[in-house]
Amino acid sequence: MDSSPRVPEARGRESAVGRRDEAQSASLRFGVLGPMRAWRGEAQLATGSPQQRALLAALLLREGRTATAAELIDALWGEDPPSQALAAIRTYASRLRKVLGTEVLVSESGGYAVQGLAEGALDLAVAQDLATQAERAAATGDLVHARHALNTALALWEGEALAGVSGPYAETQRTRLEEWRLQLLEFRLDMDLEQGCHAEAVSELTALTAAHPLRERLRELLMLALYRSGRQAEALAVYADTRRMLYEELGVDPRPDLRELQQRILQADPGLAEPSAPAAEAAAVPVRPAQLPADVPDFTGRSAFVRELSELLESTSGTQGRVMAVSALAGIGGVGKTTLAVHVAHRTRAAFPDGQLYVDLQGSGARAADPETVLGSFLRALGTADSAIPDSLQERAALYRSILDGRRVLVLLDNAKDATQVRPLLPGTDGCAALVTSRARMVDLAGAHLVDLDVMSPDEALSLFARIVGEGRVAPEREAALDVVAACGFLPLAIRIAASRLAARRTWTVSVLAAKLADGRRRLDELQAGDLAVKATFELGYGALATSHARAFRLLGLADGPDISLAAAAAMLDLPAEDTEDLLEDLADTSLLESAAPGRYRFHDLTRLYARACAERDEQPPSARDAALSRLLDFYLATAAEVYAIERPGDRLVNDLGPTARPGLRFATESAALDWLYSEADCLLTCVQQAVGTDRIRLAVDLLWAAKDLSESGANSHQFERTARAICEAAGAAGDVRAEGRARTILADVLLDAGHIERAEEQARLAAVLVSLGQDATAVSWVANNRGLIRLRQGRHADAKAFFIQAIEGFRALGNRPFEAAVLGNLSQAHLGMDDIANAVEIAGRSLAAQAEFGRTVRLATSHYVVGIALTKAERYGEALEQFVEALSIFVDHRQRLWEGTTHFRIAETHLAAHRPAQAAQHAEQALALGCIGGDPMRGNVLTVLGKALSELGQVDRATACWRDALSLFEETGRAEADEVRALITPRLWTA
Repeated sequence: MDSSPRVPEARGRESAVGRRDEAQSASLRFGVLGPMRAWRGEAQLATGSPQQRALLAALLLREGRTATAAELIDALWGEDPPSQALAAIRTYASRLRKVLGTEVLVSESGGYAVQGLAEGALDLAVAQDLATQAERAAATGDLVHARHALNTALALWEGEALAGVSGPYAETQRTRLEEWRLQLLEFRLDMDLEQGCHAEAVSELTALTAAHPLRERLRELLMLALYRSGRQAEALAVYADTRRMLYEELGVDPRPDLRELQQRILQADPGLAEPSAPAAEAAAVPVRPAQLPADVPDFTGRSAFVRELSELLESTSGTQGRVMAVSALAGIGGVGKTTLAVHVAHRTRAAFPDGQLYVDLQGSGARAADPETVLGSFLRALGTADSAIPDSLQERAALYRSILDGRRVLVLLDNAKDATQVRPLLPGTDGCAALVTSRARMVDLAGAHLVDLDVMSPDEALSLFARIVGEGRVAPEREAALDVVAACGFLPLAIRIAASRLAARRTWTVSVLAAKLADGRRRLDELQAGDLAVKATFELGYGALATSHARAFRLLGLADGPDISLAAAAAMLDLPAEDTEDLLEDLADTSLLESAAPGRYRFHDLTRLYARACAERDEQPPSARDAALSRLLDFYLATAAEVYAIERPGDRLVNDLGPTARPGLRFATESAALDWLYSEADCLLTCVQQAVGTDRIRLAVDLLWAAKDLSESGANSHQFERTARAICEAAGAAGDVRAEGRARTILADVLLDAGHIERAEEQARLAAVLVSLGQDATAVSWVANNRGLIRLRQGRHADAKAFFIQAIEGFRALGNRPFEAAVLGNLSQAHLGMDDIANAVEIAGRSLAAQAEFGRTVRLATSHYVVGIALTKAERYGEALEQFVEALSIFVDHRQRLWEGTTHFRIAETHLAAHRPAQAAQHAEQALALGCIGGDPMRGNVLTVLGKALSELGQVDRATACWRDALSLFEETGRAEADEVRALITPRLWTA
């Protein structure tokens, strides 16, 4: 070694090299949870031969500790090293040092170490940190954070750990890391079940148990997930399969935990149900302060608010340097603001030993209290002589703040009008606190802790009702009591009035009161007792509104939807969006309206009744009410037609919808259009129902047709079906042949998707007559397609083919090329049913080529789907899977959940046909979790395929459980598939 001294320039160069090496080491990253790889920045580094990578892996897994040459030789070659093993180790180390840098791979004590790596440079270390975070989060009950950390850790695996790395050490570490990965998976799946994600977990657990059949913890989790999904027979069958497999493979019985779970499932142990939310903390016993109103003896619920406000007030009182606390409670009249504030004030009395002040500021009345007068009364209560009270507001406020300096006083300012009225009444120093209640949100009250008080929860409401009426009268009629509090909109004032009326009438039952409140038009009149009346409370707020605000309040109350968007409200009021937003925000600030979310508003149920009563009384002429609802329907139809056109480019249905007097929204992207449709689903369908019995019936039917995605996607299927039935009856009663024909066409479509074939056939037959009488060419072709699909489901393939050809000719004549192509896909399936596979594949291909012209639409996905079915029948499984995967991707993008599930079922069928039972079982489980087009009969098909896959995997008991469930579904719906399933079950019964 050269020991000659170096000149300063040389040392400077060496320092520069060192700094460069440090910078390079800081940018290094390594991956061992997959192929052994290294990167500097974004560039992947060459790590050499398999033995060279094995050396690097061995050093990385020692986490900076030195490995001796002997240890490394053993790691690479085990008990049979080559004669030149030591020289090879040195060569590999030298080559790696050139790649990684001398500061990273260092020689120490005859061995080597990897040092100086930045935090997070090794994926395994990152995974270990995430696992530790997950354990800590789970220990504190933060399962959301724990699941996120575990999912992030598991995502770091890119296949088999240390893939491509040779040597006995790598093999041992591969086994260790795979075991750890499975433990993390089990940990995460356990938390999935804790959070109610059992249906989603079944699919993953089915695949995992197939891959690791002897891993009992996975079987235990699968049993629990199946049980919580309502699949008790399958859960027990998993245990039977496990017991048999363990005995056959290992000659042992299942471990005690698994046996105990089986017994608990047999006993339907309630402890196996999903974890319930913790019980609400009981409210503290109130205490009586000096100047506050008496606390109500039956104060109920609001525990979270009580705790929040009490902690804020108590932490402020007597704490030096802490700014005075101001809490402002806002909410609709009757929601219990004063009751809560008084209760909190009593609870925190000990924190304010120098007194508690109270005043009703009468802010909701015609003449709000003058701050100057209030200050005079406060000063007297604080011991100030009348002669010492100044005349002006400013002087009184200054004296008031001076007197409170150094004291610990709570001030309750009840029923405030606005922040201007409140500001002079606030204490000015720490140690004091103020509670303010108001119907208006005090957004302009600097430093205030704002609390928006909502109605009670159903449990709280029922508890309050029972405390007033008496548990003995309520307990036998619990359902009727729930009806009462629901009719009261869970509003505390309304509940108190209703309960007081019942308590004063010993001959009434709870059911009698429920019946009286069931009539919405009479409900507000029923909700009054003595000097308490819900209507009077609302009248105070309404009477103070400006003319434009009062009009908005009463017109918006006419809409039946659960809430209303800003755009829909603007259409209803016939105003620009900006002006509408100002009105609605003002109404929200006065608590006559609630801001449900940005750009969305809603009424409390009783406030809506009051708004409608005001509309009937004050909105003149009466036709103005119908005009507002017509504008709302126009808005929904025009916008839904825009969404339909975006989702189905080229489809001419939108040209056949009724004309609207006003435009709808326009969307920049398909995603934005779908966001609107699904967020407005409840309001849109309610608007259709509200048109029953009016002259808006024809437009309402067209709106339902334009919004058919809400049914087909599975997002709102049941509500859509109810709406379709109601609109059918209304159109028939109105004698509108065109409207009834379209309505029955829609209903047949819905019933077909739900698997109710006979009922769908009845509606389609009636629709065929009506649309022909109405000369509705679009509906005629649509009905023909529906009738073809019905025949297809019935196995009458020749009849189906005839209907499909009729539909294709009709859509071709209309120039509706996308729908013509869609029916071609259906025709392909008819050919498959007749074993004409070659023609089926060819026709499906034509459908796909035609749909491809219109972009990546839902119908393109359906064409990929039918091509996949045809290719599966042709035993071209690889090509079929490619088609299904593409279809699935499009269905996911378009939020077609039921089609996603159906496609997973077809993928499962294909994997099963290709003798890949594990993959088939996994996709079948995903189909069960998502649901499928076709309802219960299709679910039966999925269970049949799942059973076949499980049987091939050796899980015969669980397979039989699936087939029994499928048989039950087929027998209930009278499906011919029942015979096939019986044949699958029968041999196993004989064997048993």
